Amino acid sequence: MSLTQQASRAAPGAGPTRRPSPPRSRRRAAETRAGYAFLAPWLLGFIALTAGPMIASLYLAFTDYHPIRGGSWIGLDNFDRLFDDPRFLDSVEVTSQYAVIGTPVKLAAALGVAMLLNSRRRGQGTYRSLFYAPSLIGASVSVAIVWKAMFNDQGIVDDIGQFFGMPAGGWVGNPDLTLPMMVLLAVWQFGAPMVIFLAGLKQIPNELYEAAQMDGAGAVRQFFRITLPMLSPVLFFNLVLETINSFQIFASAFIISGGQGGPANSTLFYTLYLYQRGFGQGQLGYAAAMAWLLVIVVGIITLIFFRTSRYWVHYSGEGR
Repeated sequence: MSLTQQASRAAPGAGPTRRPSPPRSRRRAAETRAGYAFLAPWLLGFIALTAGPMIASLYLAFTDYHPIRGGSWIGLDNFDRLFDDPRFLDSVEVTSQYAVIGTPVKLAAALGVAMLLNSRRRGQGTYRSLFYAPSLIGASVSVAIVWKAMFNDQGIVDDIGQFFGMPAGGWVGNPDLTLPMMVLLAVWQFGAPMVIFLAGLKQIPNELYEAAQMDGAGAVRQFFRITLPMLSPVLFFNLVLETINSFQIFASAFIISGGQGGPANSTLFYTLYLYQRGFGQGQLGYAAAMAWLLVIVVGIITLIFFRTSRYWVHYSGEGR
């Protein structure tokens, strides 16, 4: 009996260990090096463009830093000053109203159009493309310029409003109408959530609707008893993404207000005021504190969504 067999019998459950042959070890090492080589550009970009700036901004949030004069460590003073700044409070109010009003309206429009496009009809692909096209443009400068021209004084929207008896003056210069105008711009670009809703609707078995019709359930009851529960995971996904996006609005507000947030701070969104403080006035420490406060608030809101999702999000195959 060989020594290996004797050792195997002497230690039950312990088999002979085999070391990888040198060629296999070298091959694994080469594969590892190749993997790191392909990963290196992403790692360098992440460190240089994401992790590095985040760490730097976290440091700046506790300093009174100016790009020319430099700065010094001031601790939590920037965060204390935020809540004594009336323009900061105005930006929080405007952004909160935009998120609370714009997100549900945008999702409702996206879901409504998705349900219309879910049925089979002639030219369905063309309709989907037309409704999705505005999302391809995004919140670009050109869209904001066109939107401002449409809603400005003597613009096409103003002319239509005067035709139906509304007072002249346009929406851009009216503090009571600027926020609805921004909400309409967001709703107009509902293509991305619409496509996601449409994909979710395709996954709902048609047998559920047939059984509900046999039981005498109407369209409204089918919507609340079948469509919404089956679509709740997709609705949750869209709700989280669109809420986060609503707190990041900048380009359209900057173009429409000329970078000032007017009139009467009605378009002074959070990120626009952050830009004014950081790059307009050179108060990078104050702007960094605003940025990190936004990260914390958005993180808390997202956490609340995930914590409460257990009560209204239903996944297929999940026991209830």
